[in-house]
Amino acid sequence: MTVTRPRSDGGTGLRAARVSRTAGGALVLDGVDLAPRAGTLTGLLGPNGSGKSTLLRVLAGVLAPDTGVVTLDGERLGAVPRRALARRVAVVEQHADTQVDLTVADAVRLGRVPHRRAWSPPTSADEEAVRSALARTGLTDRAHRTWRTLSGGERQRVHLARALAQEPRELLLDEPTNHLDVRHQLDLMDLVSELRLTCVMALHDLNLAALYCDHVVVLHQGRIAAAGPVAEVLTERLVAEVYGVRVSVTHPDPDGRPHIRFLR
Repeated sequence: MTVTRPRSDGGTGLRAARVSRTAGGALVLDGVDLAPRAGTLTGLLGPNGSGKSTLLRVLAGVLAPDTGVVTLDGERLGAVPRRALARRVAVVEQHADTQVDLTVADAVRLGRVPHRRAWSPPTSADEEAVRSALARTGLTDRAHRTWRTLSGGERQRVHLARALAQEPRELLLDEPTNHLDVRHQLDLMDLVSELRLTCVMALHDLNLAALYCDHVVVLHQGRIAAAGPVAEVLTERLVAEVYGVRVSVTHPDPDGRPHIRFLR
């Protein structure tokens, strides 16, 4: 299996270099490099247990690598003050919930915490960021609804709006389309792809990745199996080797994006 390493653009932005991480005595990540290009959507692909969620948590600074280094604009992530990191990097988790029945607007306002001093009231800039995040996610008319009245798709958009209210430059998303129906999956992918932020998204659906991602990184048993442009990486051989299934890959779109059909 040929491995294509992500190319660096000089160390700016969020970078992982030769990152390894163990959990419970097992090697979950093994020498992983990641250098997402500014303003693009990078898909993290791979079977369950391949290390996608762990890599996102390492990139977010939630977990520290056992070996290797994660940097933000060339500075080790561990040396970046937590508030400064939260202003730059936002995370949309796979299973985020709350026991407090917040309104949509109040949930989105949580994204402004890194920008505010403790106990200080929201500023006009805070409220404008919240309004913008609600508008970009199509939630303006739901701002006063409470959490328990929302559908799964609406809740996922609230999580994304909260992340956007942080005004980040990097956005990490852990399988945000899970448990959404097809329409809401496409709505969310449309929204993320139009943000023009540096996004890294873990995905299970190979065709969603093929349709929306600029680049993909395929993890297999904690290592990078392949990385690069979607059309170059998502091949019949790669899918067979990593996922253990037979597929037919065609390129019907004018831009060369692949379509994956699973074979019996």
